Amino acid sequence: MIKGVQKMKWTQGSMGRVFVLRLVDGEILHEVIERFASDKKIKAGAVIAVGAADSGSRFVVGPRRSEERPVRPMENRLADVRELAGVGTLFPDENGRPVLHMHAAAGRRGRTITGCVRRSVRVWQVMEVVIMEFKKISAVRMPDALLGFSLLEPAPASFMAAPSKHRRRGL
Repeated sequence: MIKGVQKMKWTQGSMGRVFVLRLVDGEILHEVIERFASDKKIKAGAVIAVGAADSGSRFVVGPRRSEERPVRPMENRLADVRELAGVGTLFPDENGRPVLHMHAAAGRRGRTITGCVRRSVRVWQVMEVVIMEFKKISAVRMPDALLGFSLLEPAPASFMAAPSKHRRRGL
């Protein structure tokens, strides 16, 4: 194992419901998806989005310096309307609220900006979204003090079936 590198973590579940949404002009992509997930009690899932992002939409486009901790993100603001295609995941934070982590590419006339939609991507006219729900998944987004943002923490499938003595200890 390389110094400082942890082993992969994983969990297993199954597919649940599938939702198709049409977002409209002016809606904020991550806010609408997270509110919808909360209303429909979607705990985990995969999300696909296709449509257009309005000018002024903001993307996180990387760290200022790769070795810096905590990470200081850079941001790019769209100067014009762009076609958008994105893919992401939906998992709860430490308080049980669904949080979207989506990266998208937004392009126009051969120029593309790719980044995380978390800062405020505003829909231009229409955006289609597909949410595929996961069931029996034990994973949560937990704050990481070193990096300065939340990381997905999958719990092994065996955790879900663990004896109650483990649950009493808070595991």
